[in-house]
Amino acid sequence: MKKILFVVGSLREGSFNAQMAKNAEKALEGKAQVSYLDWSEVPVFSQDLEANTPAAVQAARDAVLAADAVWFFTPVYNANIPGPVKNLIDWLSRALDLSDPSGASAINEKITTVTITSAAHHEKAADQYRALLPFIRTNFVDELTLATINGSAWADGKYVAEEADLAQLDKQIAAVLAAIN
Repeated sequence: MKKILFVVGSLREGSFNAQMAKNAEKALEGKAQVSYLDWSEVPVFSQDLEANTPAAVQAARDAVLAADAVWFFTPVYNANIPGPVKNLIDWLSRALDLSDPSGASAINEKITTVTITSAAHHEKAADQYRALLPFIRTNFVDELTLATINGSAWADGKYVAEEADLAQLDKQIAAVLAAIN
């Protein structure tokens, strides 16, 4: 069975993006094996740390290398890719062999896609992912789900996906599975 690694871009307990990822996981049952990347300990990128790869970075790279696809579930911060997510992507996109900076990275040639669950500014952040992920040499599946958070979620913490968002998520799942196969 194909392996899809979910990267939830908000580390907040009960994040809306984690809740959206659970919707995707449920829809993928029997179609792919889903795992979640724990990247909470990945440090801020610094070339000073690269020579002795931090354990959290190595664990993230190993998880990406073992996956057939990497799926980012991400919020939008100030109409942009969240800084912590960009930091993770920076680590994953660095060459594994430091003697060849243009060499393969952990995420090199991986199938990638993005689901954005946010209050607003989906398109600007989506365009940033559309530019970044192909630039770092991933095989980007541009069938994105751009979901808006229901108003009551801000009060009760419960994200409820709209039917249109779930229908788009199904299209995205089909596109990712086709890309893997």
